[in-house]
Amino acid sequence: MKAVVKVGGKQYLVAEKETLLVDLLPEGTKELKLDALLTIDGSKTTVGTPLVKGVTVSAKVVEELVKGDKVRAIRYKAKKRVHKEMGHRQKYSRIEISSIK
Repeated sequence: MKAVVKVGGKQYLVAEKETLLVDLLPEGTKELKLDALLTIDGSKTTVGTPLVKGVTVSAKVVEELVKGDKVRAIRYKAKKRVHKEMGHRQKYSRIEISSIK
């Protein structure tokens, strides 16, 4: 069984025992109960309006702070001696989907 859940303003297609990176959750969060927006059970698909009634997704936080890859932004103007480089590493939380009920 698969489900579409919304975490931090983004939607993810998840299955049981799956781990995924989501935007950094508040500190101290250990367990999550998420509502399903859509479920897929074999060939049967149920779309919620806006949520599927009776379906909840349980997840637990595996790692609280995971840093993503560095993203570099460069501002450059030819022949003007203008060169500026900035970097950023997004912070994520790693969660594991325990069950879809």
